Amino acid sequence: MGITPQQYRQMQERLGSPRRAARPVLDRTAPASAKAHQVILGVDPSLRGTGYGVIKLAKPCPQTLTQGVIGCLMGWEHSRCLAKIASSLRELVRQHQPSVCVVEGLFYAQNLQTALTMGEARGAALAAIAEAGLEIYELAPRKVKQAIVGYGAAQKVAVAKMVQRMLRLAELPAPDAADALALALAYAQGQGRYSLTVAKRV
Repeated sequence: MGITPQQYRQMQERLGSPRRAARPVLDRTAPASAKAHQVILGVDPSLRGTGYGVIKLAKPCPQTLTQGVIGCLMGWEHSRCLAKIASSLRELVRQHQPSVCVVEGLFYAQNLQTALTMGEARGAALAAIAEAGLEIYELAPRKVKQAIVGYGAAQKVAVAKMVQRMLRLAELPAPDAADALALALAYAQGQGRYSLTVAKRV
């Protein structure tokens, strides 16, 4: 079958253009977006004891910038607790400048009052963090435990021990702080292209 001179020139141009380098099908190099978040804030909201942890990605292991619990006394009104949660998280963000926050996903509480109280604490935390312009994601508790311990129904002490090992902490973190650090670590692991721990944007 014959071709026109114009078609012949187009073929020559295509053959003469530099070829793009082929990429392996299973390229495990993380995409650019996965490298954007170097400082990660994990938050485990609770009215009386909101756990928090801030990690910075580094080698050979992530660096813990801060971790602890925002405690509120039993005699405090809910409004006072919510104000402390919000103000404490604002100060954490100001000091450590994370670019992303990971919170524990919602769970189904049998007690309606417990669910409402947890929702209040979560709302105060999310509002304070959103004000700072951070991206916010949530991870289900079972997925976090699966990512950190390898077992979705792991006990809190097992999570705390694994967090201590992964971050090379001198002491075992408090349970709520350990959960917050586990959230940050699980998100850091989930930034890989082929991770099975997918965080949901809030």
